[in-house]
Amino acid sequence: MEKIKGNPVVRKIGLNRIILLGVLVLMFLACCLGIDGFAAAGKEHLLNTLNYVYFLGFLSLGVTFVIATGGIDFSIGPVMFCCALVAGYCLNSYGFPLVICIVLAVIIGLIFGAFNGWLVAYQSVPAFIVSMASMNIAKGIAAVFTKTQSQSWPLSTDPVNGWFRNLISYKGFPVGLVVFLLVAALCSCILYNTKAGRYILCLGSNREAVRLSGVDIKRWEMLAYVICGLLVGLASVYFVACYTTVQPGYGDQYNNEAIAGCVMGGTSMVGGLASILGTVIGVSIISMLQEGLLALGLGKDIQLIITGIIVIVAVYIDVTARRKKN
Repeated sequence: MEKIKGNPVVRKIGLNRIILLGVLVLMFLACCLGIDGFAAAGKEHLLNTLNYVYFLGFLSLGVTFVIATGGIDFSIGPVMFCCALVAGYCLNSYGFPLVICIVLAVIIGLIFGAFNGWLVAYQSVPAFIVSMASMNIAKGIAAVFTKTQSQSWPLSTDPVNGWFRNLISYKGFPVGLVVFLLVAALCSCILYNTKAGRYILCLGSNREAVRLSGVDIKRWEMLAYVICGLLVGLASVYFVACYTTVQPGYGDQYNNEAIAGCVMGGTSMVGGLASILGTVIGVSIISMLQEGLLALGLGKDIQLIITGIIVIVAVYIDVTARRKKN
């Protein structure tokens, strides 16, 4: 075991991440061997899994920054729906150009992120309370603005706006996967190779020490929420690009899944430790699990139970590892 841990590649990637990657591969093989018709429709199932990875991945990348500070954001799912609904209503009812609506969706997410960050960092309101309030505000705004009507975004057959679907796939090429991986790489660079990223991680490790060293901790804590909001807005664009229609009052179910993905990947719930690569792999496992459960014919209720169990186990492992380390 020590030889494996001492391997340069293992040290670079991380043994936990390699194990997670192995789990992802084993899950796909188990689905192919254990679920009738899964292997025959392997390409379709893989595409469905990727569709889930895109929007859930952006949510998880965003909340990774928040959790790294020692905070939390349970509003990301409803805010994602709010972005898609408000921008979709502007597209369908007011005739806004599609590009403007895409930008508007991202801006709405950014505004929510800035609002949450300002309350947490500058007004010292507990992150849990802020995220709960923002979740309700997002649902209310979406319902009032759209008059509780669902909104649909352009299909590939749309003669004017059909190009919107190219955000996911262009002539079979997975454009969405490339965009997701590029954004993940950018997040990794920000978190590990910039002053902002180092301060965000330090806030989770020892907030008081950072403050006493003369660092403006409020500024960097707010930045984490702003980044999260930006990525939530981007997630809303990819959600409607994959699933077309979005309804008011939903989105809560994606909070736990996004948090489970980043915690499973090695981001500590108490802050100070985060892994973008781990988040990418963790989200892929969650998405493959959802697709496998659907293929088994299990309902959303069972999926929620299993996701909840995953969150508890991931947090328990994190807390146990920290306790041993201390």
